[in-house]
Amino acid sequence: MCTRNSTGVDTVIEQYGVLGEPAGRDLEALVHLAAQVCGVSHAAINLLTETEQHQVATAGFDASVCSREDSMCAAVLHDPRVVMVADASRDDRFRDNPFVTGEIGDVRFYASAGLTTPQGVVIGRLCVFDDEPRVLDDEQRELLTSLAERVVDALELRLRSRQLEESLARLTRTQEELHRSNEKLTLFAGQISHDLRTPLTALLANVEMLSEEPAVTDDALLGTLASGAMRAGRRMAAMIEDIHAHALLGADLRPVPVDLGEVVADVLRDLRPAVEDAGAHVEVGPLPVVCGDPQQLYAVLLNVLSNALKFRRPGVAPVVEVRAHAEGRGHRVEVLDNGPGVAVEERGRVFDLYARVDPETPGSGIGLATARRIVENHGGEIGLEAADGGGTLAWFSLPR
Repeated sequence: MCTRNSTGVDTVIEQYGVLGEPAGRDLEALVHLAAQVCGVSHAAINLLTETEQHQVATAGFDASVCSREDSMCAAVLHDPRVVMVADASRDDRFRDNPFVTGEIGDVRFYASAGLTTPQGVVIGRLCVFDDEPRVLDDEQRELLTSLAERVVDALELRLRSRQLEESLARLTRTQEELHRSNEKLTLFAGQISHDLRTPLTALLANVEMLSEEPAVTDDALLGTLASGAMRAGRRMAAMIEDIHAHALLGADLRPVPVDLGEVVADVLRDLRPAVEDAGAHVEVGPLPVVCGDPQQLYAVLLNVLSNALKFRRPGVAPVVEVRAHAEGRGHRVEVLDNGPGVAVEERGRVFDLYARVDPETPGSGIGLATARRIVENHGGEIGLEAADGGGTLAWFSLPR
């Protein structure tokens, strides 16, 4: 007597989702083909749990469920070969089986091949049978084995398809939650920036009026305090705008063909005062046309180029190069500078919100976080590397 299935086989069978469900055209076709190949009128795909035999697809009769003790397949479940019995009534394994004695059926010829999962778990057998004695030739046995393997393939395909559908459903839910989160973030940032901007505008107006009063203009200390308050207020206003931009950019993508060469030209026109003040040399190579939101990609290049001009070695004029090349299924855009570079341990952190490499250099720590959000929303990546000869190589990739 063969050993029973290993513990956990019920779980393995259950994952295929065929018990109690329609067989489907794939399994029906395979079981009918098995009957045809073997020249019999009856065939079944039998899955064996710890207590029952489930006929999940049949040819020549209606599928049913019986106890494991009554199953002919259970008696040879773990036999790795094709089992063939010309007359089951003369075989010690089957002569007293109710499928043979007439209690359930009058099986004489019986043959089966094992159904083994890719993980090596035996879950049942593909069997063919008849009420007349007969034999299978070698070719029929080989075909029965091959069809049993195809049955397992069909079950695995069902499992993978269902897992893919579940993964897609989870991804859809995640995307919907992210969309709702973006909407809430945008609304929150808009409300907060509005609520903060109104009193700040009044405060700046009052400070400006105060700084023009004779008592202030004639007093060096009061003048210094008023100027400091004005500068602090303006920095706060800029930070509020940065926070609002970080929440808004990337939340609503409107992709169109974008010539990155034109975008860089616009950025450099806006950065002309900074370029001239620093005595910088900026070289721009050929840049591709990509699919994206032009305003958001402008913000990415503005932040990256601003940093290349802002972070420089003392007494050394900035030299910046903008270039791009095809990479895999997309484009990689690179901005190289000759600045002081970014330490390895800081290269990932600089893309976090409010992260700043050099506290002495003006900035809010929001620009690169915004750039990363935009690039990732376009389906790309962004990062920093060491440039040859020192400096920083800032890059971002975009799909074609």
